[in-house]
Amino acid sequence: MIVAQLLVNGLALGAAYALVALGFVLVLNATGAVNFAQGDLVMAGGFLAVALAGSLPVPGIVLLPLVMGLMALLGLAVSLLAYLPLRNRPPVSVFISTIAVGIILQNGVILLFGPEPKAAPALFGATTVSLGGLVIPEQSIAVIAVAGLLILGQHWLFARTQLGRRLRATAQDPEMARACGIPVTAMIALTFAVGAALAGAAGLLLSNQFFVTPSSGAGLILKAYIAVTIGGWGSVAGAVTGALLIAAFEVVASATVSYSAATAALYLAVLVILTFRPQGLFGEAAGARA
Repeated sequence: MIVAQLLVNGLALGAAYALVALGFVLVLNATGAVNFAQGDLVMAGGFLAVALAGSLPVPGIVLLPLVMGLMALLGLAVSLLAYLPLRNRPPVSVFISTIAVGIILQNGVILLFGPEPKAAPALFGATTVSLGGLVIPEQSIAVIAVAGLLILGQHWLFARTQLGRRLRATAQDPEMARACGIPVTAMIALTFAVGAALAGAAGLLLSNQFFVTPSSGAGLILKAYIAVTIGGWGSVAGAVTGALLIAAFEVVASATVSYSAATAALYLAVLVILTFRPQGLFGEAAGARA
């Protein structure tokens, strides 16, 4: 019973982590560059939810579309300021510029909100639900459902729509996409917007149960990076699976040993996975590419 309870909690946490990793890998695929500001975008989404809740005393589910829309605009700004002007420069330029964006977001949040932890409103309520003897917070169920719908929505967008096909073409071969008349620059900017919108959703979902601080982004980008590495570099399904595995491991291990021991065990598990499958769980072996 206790294990089942922990797994439900791990699934809720993993669903939110999956949104972080998904936004990370979408930008990675579209640009070939790592957006190190992704974790701080999650943090910014959490604080944006807190700020909106102060003006609009409504449940988090009502705030979610507004948070995602505003974060999409922020993602566009990040692409225009931190990536597009530097995309033909050495990769380290984008590396530094996205770190700079993260630092700007951290310090901006400290100036506006202070360094104290904040909590966003729950999606629906703070009650619990009894399922087969399990007492599950309503928020956990809502997080799983909302994150699942967002992940399915992203899959539908990329797999079933003309816009999605253009986005995938840009990610797979920008030069060929440009030759086919696809506005590559606009598609890249849109990918940043989608990634930031998912980050904003994750920020709202995480900041209710786990609070949000200006320094939260560092830990989140590390988890996203690990999730992408475990799942397979560039694999969307792998990023989601990696995030779920990390969260399940964190919740179960933290309940049985200390948090520090659980963290050490997580990184040991990552080393073991990469030793036996360096391309990740869903990645292609280097020699398998045509």
